[in-house]
Amino acid sequence: MIGGPSTFSDAACAAQPAAQPVARFAVAPCAQHGGDGTGQLVGNATGPAGSPAGAAGSQTLGTAGAQAAGPWPAAAGPFSVDGEALLAWRRRMLALGGTAAELDWLLDLAGGLRWRRLQELHLRPERPVPLEQPLAALELLWRRHRASAEPLQYLVGRCPWRDLELAVAPGVLIPRQETEQLVDLALELRPPRSPGALHWADLGTGSGCLAVALGLALPAERGFAVEASGEALAQAALNLERCGLVGRLTLLHSNWWAALEPWWGKLDLVVSNPPYIPSGLLSGLEPVVRDHEPALALDGGPDGLEAVRAIVALAPQALAPGGVLVLEHHHDQSAAVLDLLAAAGLEQPQAHRDLEGVLRFASARRQVQP
Repeated sequence: MIGGPSTFSDAACAAQPAAQPVARFAVAPCAQHGGDGTGQLVGNATGPAGSPAGAAGSQTLGTAGAQAAGPWPAAAGPFSVDGEALLAWRRRMLALGGTAAELDWLLDLAGGLRWRRLQELHLRPERPVPLEQPLAALELLWRRHRASAEPLQYLVGRCPWRDLELAVAPGVLIPRQETEQLVDLALELRPPRSPGALHWADLGTGSGCLAVALGLALPAERGFAVEASGEALAQAALNLERCGLVGRLTLLHSNWWAALEPWWGKLDLVVSNPPYIPSGLLSGLEPVVRDHEPALALDGGPDGLEAVRAIVALAPQALAPGGVLVLEHHHDQSAAVLDLLAAAGLEQPQAHRDLEGVLRFASARRQVQP
């Protein structure tokens, strides 16, 4: 959540300064993360999940992913460590600062030690523990995290989101937990269409988290993911390729609507999590966000609504009759976003609450022509 408190938020995404090389860890194709609690916490940070599409011009990205900035190869493993030695190491690392949730996330995602197994270890510390990385490598990551607040997701090279593990790297915003609900809302609000007839788009796809989730949920439908940042687009391409979505989903390098112009009037469902933080609030963000995640994906202009205005302004032309636009926005922008949707001539502007009861999403439809 931008501008509001977050339970695990930015800390779990943090990291350390690069005094020496650090190995990243491989992400399996369209990996699914075990649901034992640790992975999902880390996504609850402060910020939107998609980076904005703000640059002029457009370009279609074809077989994407080969040039994407992905994580480095994993070191050989597994490595075995005495349980008591591991718990002693964990205490030493926590003495450096940070939270147990952050460190346990690192043990899970980089070390392969699932949260439930760690809890069992407290009861049976005499047992040996297999790890995917040696403690020395994990310690290096933790010290970097503590020294510079670099996101742990960047260091590990992946981020659990919904039931997926997505590849992430510097230059792309880390997917947030609250944005998971945007997928469910979009699927709920999509207009009825015969199978294979629905066209959907994700504006400002960033890591591709929304596009991947929608592509997997709507396998028979035509999807588009638009992004202005070349770095983010390469990361999105990597995630789409790993999830088997290349050929079923088109990546477009452009500003919000430009590259979609051939499909204007045919888009049945459009989602976006644009940059929405007012410029004056950026300096007050936690260092893990402010100093490491791309400003392009955060800065929404003086009132935080510049990107929203750009998207809403062309929605009546781009949406199909009866098509729906679903947006995420700042926690205090609901009324302003609804006003923009209504002023553009869209029908049924509606606010939607997140799981904490905050009005964080808005939707509206283009009029169904008689």
